[in-house]
This record gives sequence, structure tokens and C-alpha cells, in this order.
Amino acid sequence: MKTHKTVFLPLVFILLLVQNNVLAQEKDKKVSHDFELEIEAEYRYFTNDGQFQDQEDHFPSIAFRPEYNLRWNKGYESINFTGFFRLDQDDNRTHWDIRELYYQKAKGNWEFSAGLKKIYWGVTESNHLVDIINQTDAVESFDGEEKLGQPMLQYTLTSNYGNFDFFYLPYHRKRGFPGKKGRLRFPLIIDEDAVTYESSAKEWRQDIAFRWSHYFGAFDIGISHFYGNGREPLFSFDNSGNINAFYPVINQTGLDFQITHNAFLWKFESIYRSSKTQDFFALVAGIEYTFSNIDGNGLDIGVLGEYLYDERDELALNALQNDVFFGSRIAFNDTQDTSILIGGITDLETSSKIFSIEASRRIASSWKVELEGRFFNNIDTNEFILSNFREDSFLKLSISKFF
Repeated sequence: MKTHKTVFLPLVFILLLVQNNVLAQEKDKKVSHDFELEIEAEYRYFTNDGQFQDQEDHFPSIAFRPEYNLRWNKGYESINFTGFFRLDQDDNRTHWDIRELYYQKAKGNWEFSAGLKKIYWGVTESNHLVDIINQTDAVESFDGEEKLGQPMLQYTLTSNYGNFDFFYLPYHRKRGFPGKKGRLRFPLIIDEDAVTYESSAKEWRQDIAFRWSHYFGAFDIGISHFYGNGREPLFSFDNSGNINAFYPVINQTGLDFQITHNAFLWKFESIYRSSKTQDFFALVAGIEYTFSNIDGNGLDIGVLGEYLYDERDELALNALQNDVFFGSRIAFNDTQDTSILIGGITDLETSSKIFSIEASRRIASSWKVELEGRFFNNIDTNEFILSNFREDSFLKLSISKFF
């Protein structure tokens, strides 16, 4: 079980000093705080035998997600914490992380944050191209939705000309990979510590990022740029079948926009990424239409369609290089917050297809049940990434209790 204590421990110490100082100074002023804990029991079942030796089919696990928020100065200053720990049958999926632990201050038209934080960019459903700040927690989820906490300083300025976000990123976090028993992995086990860097400063390279976002009526737009250690490692295989991997230094410029018109959402994301080893362009473009209040009781059904393109072709690490996504989002808008998302991605050049379903529902006031399924069908053997997962269709059931 690994994490980066060299970053976490000094940061925890500093923020605890800030908290103690706040409590000492604010005795006569209002200080509020909240604590919440989610305990999740999860079971993943892979429907086929593993493609590689030692892979297993059944994976029960348990996860803990504590959250703590401390606010003072009328809410304009706060310390925010979100933790994570999972105990799993796959040793590499047994891991802990500080998702967020940061100090935040807001004043007038600016806001400042310091610590570990999660930042999300993007508007499309099937692939989040422009989302570059945080490292993906690849052992936690297949779709890249789960992220590791990123050490940063963030400054946000709000003006009549839009929002300006500036990021200083002093430390790079490596991506984890499944272990010997795990699924959705390569034939060889990848040790994250064996993945090298192009930069001589390695994980301590000082990275920067910027994003401008604004809206014009029904039009929302964002333009971003990132310069630093890439979040995706580059893989290559030598003549002996060994995997070599390193993190390149990249420049990535991103554009995302969304147009809202009646029941239509028009979505677009694109990036251009350059480095010494590869330059490429990628985009996702799509539309979502929602049929609202169909049964008169709040039922909404959205229909989604997106096209995905990546110049890297079969070498694209996300395996989405010339594909079409179709799906439907169903929201019952009931007191149990019941929702279902179903979809499928098909490759326009090969027979490869991926089908998915995600559903969730609250039970009473403090329980939640979630179902997820990923199904790989007719995966082409030339697919650099997906060919390793062709036997890894799975169903996942999780039940969470909130305290």
C-alpha cells in the first residue's frame, strides 16, 4: 500500500497549525465545522476467467471516505478535508489517499487555496479531455472519474471578463496500476515506482496551469493551458516484452464549451498536446436532449450522442481514437434520488465495443446503493490498451452508509 508521505505529512502539520491558530484567535467569533463519514461495502464480479496468470474473478472490498470542513470569518475562510481508504483483495487496490486537504480564503472578487485539492474541467460525458490537473486513480475506477489529490496553490479572479484561474503545482503524483490478482491490467505487473520521468527534477518539477472561463448567454466556454509533467505515462515494449514507461514534459492547450438551447445541450472538448516524444490533437463533440417530466411526476430522460477522435490512433491510452458514444440518462427526481446512465462506445474502424450501466438510489436518509457494469465485446487484438481487457467485463455492487 503506497502513498506520498513526503508531501502529505508536512502539509498535514502545517494545516493543523493553521487550524489551532484559528481556534485560538476566534474564541469570541463564530467558528463552525461539519464532519461526515461514508463507509462503503463493494463487490466486483468479473464474468470471465482472467486473460493473464493469477488474475481472480471475485473482489470484495470496503472503503472509508471521511470529510471535515472548518469555517470562520463569516465563511470566507475554511479548511477542507476529504480522505479515502480502501481494503481490497488486490494488494495494489488496497490504498489510501488524501483527496483534499486545503486552506481557502475568499475576499471581494478573488479566492485563494493552498493544499491538496481536486479540480474538474470539462463538459462531455464519454471522455474528459481537458481535465488535466489531477492524476487519475486508475486502480479505483475504469472510467477515469476518480482522481488523486493534487498539491497546489490556486488563485481565482472573478471579473466582468470571466473567471481567471492560476495554478502552481509543485509536485507530481504517479498513477497506480492493478496488482498480480487484479483485473484491467497489462500482462506484466507495472510498479508505479519504476515509471521514470523525462524531467531531471522528476516528481518535484514545478508545473503551472491556467484557465479562463466565461459565459455569453447560452454559451459557456473555457480555455486552458498546462505545462509540466504529463498525467499519462508513455508506454513502450522492448524486444523481450518488458514494459518501459515514463512521464513526459508536456504543453497542453484545451478548449471546452457548451451551448444550452431549450432542451438541447451542445458539447465540445478539444486538446492539442505537444512534447519531445509526440504531438497530437484530440476532440469530443456531442449533443444531449432531455425529455422532461414525461409521466407528470418528474421523470426526465436524456438522450446522448458523442463522437471521439484522437490522432494517436490505436496508441491512444484511453483507447478512444475514432469512436461513437450513444447513451441515455434517466433521472426519476424522486426523494430517493434514483438515476440510471446507460451507454455504449463503438469503434468506427474495428469491431471493438464497450457497454456500460451506472445506477444509484438512496435508501432512507443515510444509505445508498449503486450498481455499475462494464462489458467488453469483440475487442480487436490490435487495440493497444483494450486488447488487455477483453476478458474483464464486470459487475460492481456497492452499498454505502453515511454518518
